Order: sequence, then structure tokens, then C-alpha cells
Amino acid sequence: MMMAGTSKTLTNIFPSFPITTKPQNPLTTNTNNPSFPSSRLRHRAIYAVANPVQPPQLATDSTTPGQYRVDVLSESLPFIQKFRGKTIVVKYGGAAMKSPELQASVINDLVLLSCVGLRPVMVHGGGPEINTWLGRLNIPAVFRDGLRVTDADTMEIVSMVLVGKVNKTLVSLINKAGATAVGLSGLDGRLLTARPSPRAADLGFVGEVARVDPAVLRSLIDTNHIPVVTSVAADESGQPYNINADTVAGELAAALGAEKLILLTDVAGILEDRNDPNSLVKKIDIKGVKKMVEEGKVGGGMIPKVNCCVRSLAQGVTTASIIDGRVPHSLLLEILTDEGAGTMITG
Repeated sequence: MMMAGTSKTLTNIFPSFPITTKPQNPLTTNTNNPSFPSSRLRHRAIYAVANPVQPPQLATDSTTPGQYRVDVLSESLPFIQKFRGKTIVVKYGGAAMKSPELQASVINDLVLLSCVGLRPVMVHGGGPEINTWLGRLNIPAVFRDGLRVTDADTMEIVSMVLVGKVNKTLVSLINKAGATAVGLSGLDGRLLTARPSPRAADLGFVGEVARVDPAVLRSLIDTNHIPVVTSVAADESGQPYNINADTVAGELAAALGAEKLILLTDVAGILEDRNDPNSLVKKIDIKGVKKMVEEGKVGGGMIPKVNCCVRSLAQGVTTASIIDGRVPHSLLLEILTDEGAGTMITG
């Protein structure tokens, strides 16, 4: 994770990444893993990616900016090698969608990861934007167990906002940052086929994923495009449904055989005590997280997130992480450090 201070940016090496985030507070480190670089240099690597400022004097006064950049790239190598060529599915939402600074952080992280050989897929929601438009039209936003109640009027707004506005905005930002993104909904290429939720009587046009056909995604990934997928899909009759974006991300990760599923949230991760932000569970297996749900330690909007992680792991995804999207460059922290940026669930 990160350490206090400032450092040189990789913008000098990859000038298409206009990263502008300020340094964050120090985070705890773990030096017990000998297979990765030292914590000091790992943190330097993340800072070098995240902060376009002058490097601190880490060794001697004679350390040159060029030598510093070489050190950073060298210490990043094991992480890049570990994930190079691997598919990473990222669900983007929450606070990271509300803040322009955090949005720029996520976009630049995705582009950088793509440039060093990872194969990212972005899945997004758009709750805040949907709520804004519902408010303008005097349509109340109603949630039950973390799922949006979606009547016919709400479904029309959801489709317009997610497919027509949010998706295309994200595609444009990724393209501007130097990669090539392609926007999709579940309807495109028959990527997703929906079915009504068993709770349709309570939730309206809220659906589940009945089937995934990842062919259109594979062709894009294989040609170095970044797919940007929104969570609207239709059933066999063409009726559109609003599907929880976390669920869509998990199902796509499973269908693609992804190495990692990452969900960005508005909390630090899974907390042992929901009232204590310092009780973060750094790593847990499926059995352990199911026990936490049964004991009521996991509730509300975290339940569908945990459920989609568990389901994706059961279908072959290697790890699933619920990370703090409020932390700038949390994606890089999760992938390029062994400490991560939230809670990692394993099979």
C-alpha cells in the first residue's frame, strides 16, 4: 500500500496518463511475503504511478530522477508478470462515480493496467445519476435489501441514463486517456439474457442473469479494447430489466474465466464490526464470509456484493476483492501490492 510522501510519476514514461491525485495517509504494510519486492519499494512504485510530483530523496542526494524511474519499473515487474495477459473484471460505482478526481483515478488506472498487458473489463452501475434524473421527474427512488425497486417509468429512466449517458461518458473518458474502449449493454451481441427476479412482485423490472454469451467480449479483449458494460439486459421476449451491476460483474468474470473480480465500494471492505471502520477483514474464504452473512455482520448493500463474489469464485474466478473506491488509485493498490486495498475473498 502507500506511504506518506511524494514521488516521481510514470507520466514521464507514459505521457498519456494525466494522473492528478494527491497523496493519501500511510496504510499498514505486510512484509511477510518474500515473493514480492520490499514494502518500501512497493509503496514507491504505487506512488510513482499515482502522483505526478517530484520524488523524495529515498537513498542519497545523488539519486537521479532517471534512476528513480528505473527503480520503480523494476520493482513493479513481479506484479505485472503475475497479471500480464489475465482478465480483470472491475465493477465501477459508488463514490468513485461521484467525484471527478476519483473518476479520473479509476480511468487512468484501467488504462495503465491495459498498457502493461492486463486485460481489464469495466462493468458499471449509475445509481447516483439515476437518482438525479428520477428526482428531476419527481419519481421516488426506492430500495429493498440493496436492490432498486424498478417500475415501468423507472426502468425507462434506468435504460436512458445507464446506456445512453453514463456508458458513453465512460467510453469517452477511457479513449481520451489513451486506450480504446467499446461501450455495451447486456443487449448488445446477446451478451446477457435476463429473467425476472423471484421477487418481481416486490421489485418490478429487476432481473437476474439467465445466460451469458461472452463471445462479443472475447473478440474485443483479444484486440486490446477495453469493454465497458452497463447492467441493462432483456429477456427472451425483449423486455428490458435492471440488473444489479455487482451481479453482472460477477457473472461476466465467471464466463470469461477472469483471474480477478474487483468491486469498488463506499466502504473500506468487509468489516468485522459494521460500526467500526477499523475492523477491516483483509482476507477471508468463502466459508468465512458466508458465516459472517449468517451472523448478520454483513448486511444491506454489501449482501449482493458478497453473494456475487461467492458465486464467481464457485465458477472458477481465482480471487474476488471488495475494495475502497474512495481511496485514489485503489485499483493499483489492489493489483500492484500484496497488501491490497480492501477485502480479498478466496475460494
